[in-house]
Amino acid sequence: MKVLNGFKLIHSLIKMRWVPDILKSIELGNYRYNAILASVPGMSHTELNRKLALLLDQGAVTKVEEGSYALLTFGEELVHIFDHLEELEEKYLKRRG
Repeated sequence: MKVLNGFKLIHSLIKMRWVPDILKSIELGNYRYNAILASVPGMSHTELNRKLALLLDQGAVTKVEEGSYALLTFGEELVHIFDHLEELEEKYLKRRG
C-alpha cells in the first residue's frame, strides 16, 4: 500500500504545527533562521529549532551554512502538496460556506 504509506508520511508532517509554514517560508526566500522565525507569527525559537531538526532529519531541508537553510527536493514536493491543498480548500470548501 504505497499510497497509504505516502499518505501517512505527509499526514504526519502536515499535522505538525508550523511545518507547512516553515517550508513555505523557505520557499518564499526566507533562508536565514531569523527570517524564517519572523515570517511565522507566534512561533518560538524552541519550536523553530525542533521543527528544523525534524525537517533536516526527514530530508526536507538542508543547512547550507550556519543559520541558513534550503529546501531539498522532498521539501519542494511538500510545499507543492501544501499549495494544492490550499487550492482545494479555496475551490471546494469556501464555496460551501
